[in-house]
Amino acid sequence: MYGEEEEDEGNVLINPDNIVGSASSSPRGTIQNPDFKFTTFENPNFIPKEEYGMMSMMGNGSGGSIGSGNDPKKRFHRHTAYQIREMEAFFEENPHPNDKHRVRLSQELGLTPLQIKFWFQNKRNQIKTLQERRENVKLKAENDTLRRVNQNLRSNLKCISCSSCDGSGDKLRLENSRLRQELDLFRSIASLMNPPLSPQDTASFFSETNNSNVKLIAEEENTIAMDIAVSCVQELAKMCYTNEPLWIKKISDNNNESLYLNEEEYFKISQWPPMDNDHIRREASRASTVVLMNSISLVNAFLDAEKWSEMFCSIVSRAKTIQIISSGVSEVSGASGPLLLMYAELQGLSPLVPTREGYFLRYVEQKAEEGKWMIVDFPIDSFHGLINPDSATTTDQYRRKPSGCIIQDLPNGYSQVTWVEHVEVEEKHVQHEAVREYVKSGVAFDSERWLSVLKRQCERMASLMATNITDLGVIPSAEARRNLMRLSQRMVRIFCLNLNGSYGRALSESTKDTVRITTRKVSGGVVLCAVSTTFLPYSHHQVFDLLCDDYHRSQILFNGNTLQEVSHIANGSHLRNCISLLRNINVATKSSNNVELVLQETFTDISGSLLVYSTVDVKTVQLVLNGKDLSSIPLLPLGFSVVPVNPPEGISANSPYCLLTVGIQVLVSNVATARLNLSTVNDRICSTVKQIISALKSSGSSAEPKQEISW
Repeated sequence: MYGEEEEDEGNVLINPDNIVGSASSSPRGTIQNPDFKFTTFENPNFIPKEEYGMMSMMGNGSGGSIGSGNDPKKRFHRHTAYQIREMEAFFEENPHPNDKHRVRLSQELGLTPLQIKFWFQNKRNQIKTLQERRENVKLKAENDTLRRVNQNLRSNLKCISCSSCDGSGDKLRLENSRLRQELDLFRSIASLMNPPLSPQDTASFFSETNNSNVKLIAEEENTIAMDIAVSCVQELAKMCYTNEPLWIKKISDNNNESLYLNEEEYFKISQWPPMDNDHIRREASRASTVVLMNSISLVNAFLDAEKWSEMFCSIVSRAKTIQIISSGVSEVSGASGPLLLMYAELQGLSPLVPTREGYFLRYVEQKAEEGKWMIVDFPIDSFHGLINPDSATTTDQYRRKPSGCIIQDLPNGYSQVTWVEHVEVEEKHVQHEAVREYVKSGVAFDSERWLSVLKRQCERMASLMATNITDLGVIPSAEARRNLMRLSQRMVRIFCLNLNGSYGRALSESTKDTVRITTRKVSGGVVLCAVSTTFLPYSHHQVFDLLCDDYHRSQILFNGNTLQEVSHIANGSHLRNCISLLRNINVATKSSNNVELVLQETFTDISGSLLVYSTVDVKTVQLVLNGKDLSSIPLLPLGFSVVPVNPPEGISANSPYCLLTVGIQVLVSNVATARLNLSTVNDRICSTVKQIISALKSSGSSAEPKQEISW
């Protein structure tokens, strides 16, 4: 009914009777004048809506247009009050009149049907505009009201406070974080509820460790074990908090202050009798430091053998939980934490330092009212004789007296860790003269070394979990950065295992050889692992700085090729504790197509320094950054370990000394090819050591390096 008018709703249609002039007096085309050019519309009678509104309000009230286009005084038609009143009355009943209605109204009011049509059209547009205007005003008022309410709510949220957090949400967030970490710890403890290893699994593991004298603790012995655990915690607390006369301060030759255990005083508080054996040597030390990790995360790492060995990868070569003796509270003994039977193999960062292996019990107890966790390791030989002097093993067995640490919570996620390392070692080998004093002094495995590694690893973990990283270099995201750090950690762990031949088969074991070579099978063939140790009259910091120097590193390790750092990841407070992604460009070709990447990690502390690197191709790095499974990526890490040592007997201690250990790996196709490459590998590692010694001499030191010694 209204179809012919709905298509014009969006525009204002003008009454042709109100147009000034006529079609004949306004020719189509372009009107020319000296200054401007205008192009006429297709409809020469078009007049804008605003102009028509003014025109419709002017005129003398006649029913048609007055005047002509030639009359300078233009008069316009204006409807009478009666016409407007009648049309408005009809508009109230029907705002969309049809043709019959328009004809009837035109006859009654003396207007043309087209004028009636235009009036109703304009009336509808006018009402629509007024309605939109009123709605806009209403919506604006509502919007202002909502804005004021939003501002009030925001200000009220800022003012919300409670008595427990002193008007701030920081304490509440810290408490939530602590509770979340405790939940993770309880989950790990709950996982200990799983049944112990089956006899088959236990037997297979014991066969790997070359010891068949170990028995699991029977169920009826659990109560005794828990009683001993509680008494060992008390002994550990006394050793951590008692000074003289239990601990005696001594100044070493290099002016370092150390604590030595007074054995007479110790046996007054200890329940463990001394072992009467000439092969047994006692080592005891205590140290304390602050680490960047909360107590919950630390305890969780100590309860998980894999996490524990990962955290101390430069000390613990292998670790395993053998039996879960208790995973909760014991009402009989009063013990409140888990008790585990564990095995561990400890290593030095040189093949000259024999590894140590042994079984021990680990007990964890929480002092919630004091904000402390106590972790104590103690020997198992009160149940079974584990240490058999006649057993033939390739490592030195050791008996852990009550040792461990007390972790005290500090603000802002830090922890105070006090560590006591107390062991009795049964030496299976006579140490080489270069490391004899170093091992016998207990420095190789003392509490200072454990804590320095722990502190550095906590800083590394903080860097791994950081989210506010702005400088990523070529790394696309924070998650990709974490993937690269995990790959580097795996590389360092493999290198540390190679230094002591913890896995692999020895090809050369003669003490006359200058290089020790072992092999291990991989999917691509056989890997030759060659290790050589040199005793140097330089500080380990001096040697480490030389190896980290860009020029010497390029000359010694990469045949003078240019190394460009494309990514840098800081791992701790020391500038040398970092991971680098380097681009190795062949200087001979200087071709961008002949470019390989090198993943490198360096770190140093008071116990020693490491520089480890491995060549990786660009596609592998891209896969790592995209989250590929790191265990499937082949790595052949090479590098250096520098450990400070005491000089051998007969050598002046006025200058520092260190052990430089070099480890390289070569992939060959099979065992036969590996044997053919022995001389090549030997020449390569000897050449590397000679270049380092030459560079140290040219750096200004007049000291002569001692004879190269190796196993």
